[in-house]
Amino acid sequence: MKFINNSKTIKVLFVALLTLNVLSAQEIIEEKKEEKPVEKKDSVLSTFNAVKVDGVASVVGDFIILESDVPKEREQIIAAGGNLDGVSDCELMGSLLENKLYAHHAIQDSIQVSDVEIRGQVDYQVQQFLQYFGGSMDKLLKYYKKEDEQSFRDEMFEINKNNQLASKMQAKIVEEVEVTPEEVREYFDKIPKDKRPTFGTELKVSQIVAIPKASEEEEKRIIERLKGFKEDVMVRGASFRSKAVLYGEDPGLKQSGYIYTLDRKKPRMVKEFRQAAFALQEGEVSEPFKTDFGYHIVYCQKIKGQKYDICHVLMKPKVSNSAIKEAKERLEKVRQRITDGEISFAEAAKEASDEEETRKDGGKLINPETQDYNFELTRMDTELYSQIQNLKDNDISLVLTEQDRSGDTKFKILMVTDRIDEHKADYARDFLKIKELALKEKQLRAIEDWQSEKILDTYIKVSGKYRECDFSGNWLKK
Repeated sequence: MKFINNSKTIKVLFVALLTLNVLSAQEIIEEKKEEKPVEKKDSVLSTFNAVKVDGVASVVGDFIILESDVPKEREQIIAAGGNLDGVSDCELMGSLLENKLYAHHAIQDSIQVSDVEIRGQVDYQVQQFLQYFGGSMDKLLKYYKKEDEQSFRDEMFEINKNNQLASKMQAKIVEEVEVTPEEVREYFDKIPKDKRPTFGTELKVSQIVAIPKASEEEEKRIIERLKGFKEDVMVRGASFRSKAVLYGEDPGLKQSGYIYTLDRKKPRMVKEFRQAAFALQEGEVSEPFKTDFGYHIVYCQKIKGQKYDICHVLMKPKVSNSAIKEAKERLEKVRQRITDGEISFAEAAKEASDEEETRKDGGKLINPETQDYNFELTRMDTELYSQIQNLKDNDISLVLTEQDRSGDTKFKILMVTDRIDEHKADYARDFLKIKELALKEKQLRAIEDWQSEKILDTYIKVSGKYRECDFSGNWLKK
């Protein structure tokens, strides 16, 4: 699929535009000449009446692409900060055709998406739009030429749903694609030496973390309050959702419409949360339990096979100013012991760090992209880069203050080791990176083969000026 190779920039932009692309046609219609609304049966948008508001440029399976979709697509990419210099309408149409092909076959393959999650995405997107328009729904609707908020939300829902279907279809195509060491070697050997990739400066980073602790009294207070919420719900019939709305401290819950859908086959959330949720029957509330984010109680609203619709109340024990001061001073003493040579950084991490993920490994950070200890400077998290950019090898940073993932204050010291300067790809040293490149190439070939086959098996009609396009894919079935 040459188009995939030639349009990576466009695809990245399309992914970024999932929250902005609210005007593309998603209606499924039958090819009829009536100007009046057509009642659709067995279609993805069975609750909608489709009206031909402009010309149909293409049809892919049950999906249509209107002539107005391509210029709208271009306008929205540019509005989001994308650069489409040199990108033709034909290339944009090719990408839209691909997206509809994926979505169509996702439906044929009975790929499911969660309506609850999609509604949560729409809620979040509407809030983002409203911020841009100064909180005015009227201005928002006028800009997107919608009569009312519900029609706007309905269209956003279908767009998000079809984008998710397309994404899951692509994931399904490549889910079983793997590369063997022999394939990695073959991939590397066929790259001319003067064209082998250059990898930027790499280094290893270790850290020791001090986390201020809430007092036992504060933790007991939170636990007792959560127990009281459970009793209100289970004994007195109070609304669990009301407790979550009034007292919950999980901002993501509001964005999801106060419902999370957990799937036993696709783990999400931390282990303690999943265990508590999956142990419940419908209508039950868990006992309070602790995670890195604070204390929770979970309510099971509905069980659908392997999927659980749940709500929860998260409350975070308050940390006193004296506890924050104590944690910083404790880490400063640890740093002094290291610089005085009393203890190594790795030994100090095992002895004093409050971070479970790195403590046993002597404080070594794992690169989330490569799952090894090496960090490439040009691809490093911006905040981490700013913290280590001036450190020489084996230097210890000053005590740094930052916010953890739950928004609480923590302190850390950092050390950089094993720096490797920018270099041409070396098979032994850079095996994991080369393996990743080889896997991506094999995945692209799998998608190319799938697309070539499905184009021939799917009803596709390209009309008007787009029949003159020199598509990379065989959309014209020549």
